Amino acid sequence: MSQPEPPKIEFPCDDYPIKILGTGVENYDQLVIDIIRVHAPDFDAQRLQVRDSRNGRFRALTVYIRATGPEQLQRIHNDLSAQSFVHMVM
Repeated sequence: MSQPEPPKIEFPCDDYPIKILGTGVENYDQLVIDIIRVHAPDFDAQRLQVRDSRNGRFRALTVYIRATGPEQLQRIHNDLSAQSFVHMVM
């Protein structure tokens, strides 16, 4: 039995969600926003969704961008993953 192929994304894709899980360091939200804005300057920070873990150690952010292509998404993933305070990018 073969694996089903993931759904194809049509670019540009408005409202593309990116979830970032990291350690709740000082200015965490702003640091993530700054990285996102490098690659998606029209990103609307007002739509940022924030969830803290029960003990406050971790913070999950969901941002919505206008994805223009797989290269843009890869650059965002690489830049976020390079940060010591980011544990996972989805």
